[in-house]
Amino acid sequence: MSLPPEKASELKQIIRQQLVKMDVHGKIREVLAETIREELVPEQQQISTEDLIKALRQRGIIDDVMKELKFVTDVDEKEKTSASKPSTHLVDREPPVLKKTNIDPTRRYLYLQVLGGKAFLEHLQEPEPLPGHACSTFTLCLHFRNQRFRSKPVPCACEPDFHDGFLLEVHKDSLGEGSKMVDATTMLSICDPVHMVLIRTDTFGETTLVASYFLEWRSVLAAENGVTNVTAELLGVGTESKVSVGVLNIRLELYPHLTKTLSPEITNTQFALERQKTAEKERLFLVYAKQWWREYLQIRPTHNVRLVKIFAQDENGVNRPVCSFVRPLRAGRLLDTPRQAARFVSVLGYERAPIIGGGAGKQEQWCTLLAFLCRNKGDCEDHANLLCSLLLGFGLEAFVCVGTKAKGVPHTWVMTCGTDGTITFWESLTGHRYIHRPINPDDPPLVEQPKPLYPYRTIGCIFNHQKFFGNCQPSDAVEVCVFDLHNESKWKPMSTEAIKSICPPGTTSSVPPFPPLCASTIDAAIASNEIELQLRILASEHRKDLGLSTVWDDHLSYLLSPALAAYELERTTSVSAGNEEFQDAVRRAVPEGHTFKGFPIHFVYRNARRAFATCLRSPFCEEIICCRGDQVRLAVRVRVFTYPECACAVWIMFACKYRSVL
Repeated sequence: MSLPPEKASELKQIIRQQLVKMDVHGKIREVLAETIREELVPEQQQISTEDLIKALRQRGIIDDVMKELKFVTDVDEKEKTSASKPSTHLVDREPPVLKKTNIDPTRRYLYLQVLGGKAFLEHLQEPEPLPGHACSTFTLCLHFRNQRFRSKPVPCACEPDFHDGFLLEVHKDSLGEGSKMVDATTMLSICDPVHMVLIRTDTFGETTLVASYFLEWRSVLAAENGVTNVTAELLGVGTESKVSVGVLNIRLELYPHLTKTLSPEITNTQFALERQKTAEKERLFLVYAKQWWREYLQIRPTHNVRLVKIFAQDENGVNRPVCSFVRPLRAGRLLDTPRQAARFVSVLGYERAPIIGGGAGKQEQWCTLLAFLCRNKGDCEDHANLLCSLLLGFGLEAFVCVGTKAKGVPHTWVMTCGTDGTITFWESLTGHRYIHRPINPDDPPLVEQPKPLYPYRTIGCIFNHQKFFGNCQPSDAVEVCVFDLHNESKWKPMSTEAIKSICPPGTTSSVPPFPPLCASTIDAAIASNEIELQLRILASEHRKDLGLSTVWDDHLSYLLSPALAAYELERTTSVSAGNEEFQDAVRRAVPEGHTFKGFPIHFVYRNARRAFATCLRSPFCEEIICCRGDQVRLAVRVRVFTYPECACAVWIMFACKYRSVL
């Protein structure tokens, strides 16, 4: 490559400056003297250039120079549009600089540092992770006053190497902009804890909830110099909620520092008063709930077998009123319609709470919203609570329904009541919607009754963040149920005041605040391409094992895209569109006398190998992938649709065309 004279002189000047900066000439003189002293015999008085370069290379000086020089291409906006080659420059390599955060000096911040963990005994025998090899990791997720943070993943170990800092803004929402720089007394009245959730991710990308911890941060208000160190003992979840899983070392610091700190007696008194007030509210609600339940049983003795759920256990084994698991949740710009919200909830993974030992019993565990979102999967109750909260945020009158499906399996789903009396059931695990038309058992036999399409059999109670109703109709079968919620002979209500007393918004509450939803960090195009490439490799290898060659048809693969987009649109809106264009394009792409076969399949994960194994279990898809015949051409198209919280719907279509030979 020839350079113009001015560019060549510029390049020489930059290299000369770099050599002077590194004192390369001084190093060459030292090496020259050392080489003459050590390697030359007395009668030989001169050294060749090759000998000198060899000596410089042996001592690593040439390597050091090359490491310090870094080629970059400098392309400005004009050169991007032109066909000319970009100019090349040599620049100094800058040391890695930590990203700095601008702190608003008019606001108060809490700087929370996690300085490592210890006593994670379950990982005592965990081998040291090998460089370049995948290993299980811990990730710490935080929520504080509508702010969410996530730590860098660290390898699972007995003493995990957490070293992360989080800058949390502290201000009083109810006081408006004037509370940006809150004083110690005002901060003492902010009783929101820092909710910390620890997630373990295995080598296959599967997540497990390890611990859920509420950190009381206000002890820093009484600390000297505004700095305090806290040891947080994390307890397990579910059946292990009384067992320690590890300890985190945490350092808390306020910015700017307080001019006047509080005494420990004041903070401890405040904490004691809050605990006392919360405990009294919960005690009064428990007394009321017992009285309500006694009255409910007096209506009909058979009510004691109905699924009327007033309390539920969270991941920490704490009994909480079911109404506290639901709250109006607005998704901002992340979700546009209630049906899109239902689709989002349905693509979050479904997993029953783990249970130790056998038996058909179901483990009781309703997760807090942060634990559910961070783990990206949960039980049907978690899905129903989230969907109900989102529908309430969209202004609908929504309730969580507790009842059973076929064979008496306990289940929860969501119901909305229209202003015209229309009752709609929403299945949170699939996103399907069903219009409820009750059967009138008193009608004559010849009257045609509506045939229910929903899978629900019985319903015991419904609730949201403000209301709770127990079903007191003669039959709890969903098909004959009338949802006239104002009729107390059909639905026994709980006191709205009693529910408000223990559910937010309130001054003191043991109920954790709801976190905001986070936008997806997945690039849909890149993820789609990666999965598609992996599937091509897997399919080619599978056919090679069968002694079959593989020819991919890129044009046919591209033509499958509209079908995948139409499938996702139909799942979201229940409206089918674009099928005619897709069929017309395929007919044009398949020559006369050839046969076309296609098989679409849907997943909520991005593991290509796992998806391919599932595809092969379908006889239709296996027939396409293993297609034999004349002029066989294969096609595969992957389309990843992203949703908040890194949830995604993955559509895959395998197709083939071949000459029909009779």
